[in-house]
Amino acid sequence: MKAIIVEDEFLAQEELRFLIEKHSSLTIEATFSDGLDVLRYLQNHQVDVIFLDINIPSLDGVLLAQNISKFIHKPDIIFITAYKEHAVEAFELEAFDYILKPYHESRIVTMLQKLENLRGPGAAVRPNTLPAAASRHSATINLLKDERIIVTDINNIYYAAAQEKVTLVYTRKEEFTMPMAITEFSTRLPETPFFRCHRSYVVNLNKIREIVPWFNNTYLLRLNDLDFEVPVSRSKVKEFRQLMGL
Repeated sequence: MKAIIVEDEFLAQEELRFLIEKHSSLTIEATFSDGLDVLRYLQNHQVDVIFLDINIPSLDGVLLAQNISKFIHKPDIIFITAYKEHAVEAFELEAFDYILKPYHESRIVTMLQKLENLRGPGAAVRPNTLPAAASRHSATINLLKDERIIVTDINNIYYAAAQEKVTLVYTRKEEFTMPMAITEFSTRLPETPFFRCHRSYVVNLNKIREIVPWFNNTYLLRLNDLDFEVPVSRSKVKEFRQLMGL
């Protein structure tokens, strides 16, 4: 995979290059310290990954990422910054990951392994280049945990639950907090196998192990591996029965 580094601190730029070349097969095609120079470069060059500092001259990293998001070929963006408060901005721009300075080698290694596993030559299809006919959704989704962006296989999500103005998302072992209402979050999930079974819940139908009759002809859904029951609201019962062949 081809990559560029956008970082205006020379020592930080060199350290990052060293760690990338030491722990991955990525090829660093160029380095930049100015956002406008990056836009000019990308007009004539295609890259797969951009390591992007948020605080750079001329055009800051967030504005640069917004411009790049409009490209037909969208490279993966890994934000690098010394400021934790930019995590939500990075998530909203669907960045691949978010790395804090000063760098920790173990964190860089984890990110590079994840990048190569999901985007490298051995990966089936890059999520941001799926054919339009295949799906309107990616095979992965960005989830937030402890101010980190975790690229997660969509099939690993068991259910999501509304909690005031945020949405809690559950995989088999982890809980994530998404800074959005459940209605917005549900639009990021494919219609199959996810089902909005209640105004406060979205469930992965493939994770259901038992359907328990409840009051008013509704159901409780017991999921594989989790000790939790997801309700099906009365208004969703008919659609649920059709989906499940009941």
